[in-house]
Order: sequence, then C-alpha cells, then structure tokens
Amino acid sequence: MKLVRLDEDFADWQGLLSLVVDAFAFMNGRIDPPSSALALTIPLLRAKAMTEIAYTIIDEGRLLACVFCKPEPDCVYIGKLAVAPSCQGEGLGRSLLNAAMTCARERGLSRLRLQTRIELSENHAVFSAWGFAKIGEYSHPGYDRITFIEMSKAL
Repeated sequence: MKLVRLDEDFADWQGLLSLVVDAFAFMNGRIDPPSSALALTIPLLRAKAMTEIAYTIIDEGRLLACVFCKPEPDCVYIGKLAVAPSCQGEGLGRSLLNAAMTCARERGLSRLRLQTRIELSENHAVFSAWGFAKIGEYSHPGYDRITFIEMSKAL
C-alpha cells in the first residue's frame, strides 16, 4: 500500500469517482440534503483534484482511500475523506489524516477543519477520537434545522 498525491499524471478518474460514491453510499436516505458526492462527475472531480491537494492510498493498482485538502488562510479544510467500504477500520483514514496534517504544517497552518452531517453520529465519534472538536452547527441553504456540524483539530 502506498500514499500518492494526485497530480496531472493521474489517470483513474472513474476509479476515484467510484471510490467516493461507494464510500458515501451508506449516507443515501440517511441525510438530508443528499450528499454532494452524488453530484460529482469525472470533470468536477478532476477540477477539484487540480485546485486542491488530493491524496489516495493505492494497493496493487486499486484505489482504497482518498482525501482532498483545501488550504485556507488559517487552516486546511478536509473534504471527501473516503475509504472503500471493504477497507474501513484498517487505519487508512488515519493515514489520510496524517497526510492532511503534514499538508497543513508544510504551509504553516495550525489546524484542520471539516464538516460532517448532523445525522452521522458514528462519523462524529471517529473524528472526535482523532482529536477533532465540534466548533459549530450550521444549516444548508433552505433548511430551518441544523444539517451539519463543523469540527476542528489543532496541530
């Protein structure tokens, strides 16, 4: 298994899209509004990877996990952290978290930030165990209830 930073030579966009969609599938019917992963296309994913810093974990040519890191003025925002369902619980998410922490430190940033849906209490627990703390509750446009929480991890 190896951690790979995506660059212009990356070619398996369909595999990356499938990884994200498969990893986020458990949310279908559980969260409202639906996950933005459902709206991803190969061109959108490619553009995201070229404007952010994306890492994958690959084993024998198979994409197992990914994360997108977006440097912001005071932190690195983590998005689309995805681990293949068959590989969850094997430490791949933590490996990607370590890559995101390195990404932040290399840029002189002292924290990570992420958002997770309010309904996904199991995700809240994992992120808390990884050192993230809830810093806010928010609503998607058009909703009059809390739909997601924001969490932060100091480095």
